[in-house]
Amino acid sequence: MVRMSTTRMTAFVTGHVQGVGFRWWTRSRALELGLAGYAKNLSDGRVEVVAEGEQVDVDKLLALLEEQPSTAKRPGEVRAVVPQYSEPRGAAGFEER
Repeated sequence: MVRMSTTRMTAFVTGHVQGVGFRWWTRSRALELGLAGYAKNLSDGRVEVVAEGEQVDVDKLLALLEEQPSTAKRPGEVRAVVPQYSEPRGAAGFEER
């Protein structure tokens, strides 16, 4: 039996990402990948994306967030994504905050 590694990614997304459906789009992609966590607007205009799950699926979400230009019809305009990794905390579901 092959054991997959799980991780928690916190990514800070800058650009024109608030008020354009970016959190909804992120939630949809995360759920398709089987990830748990949230996407939240920050007061400085960034979006904080927290995703927990298998490393390969978290990497896929990060690639979708970073993709330039977006072929996944991502709303808004992403200028930069800064990911940080930590141990999973047992998140369940994926929500927009």
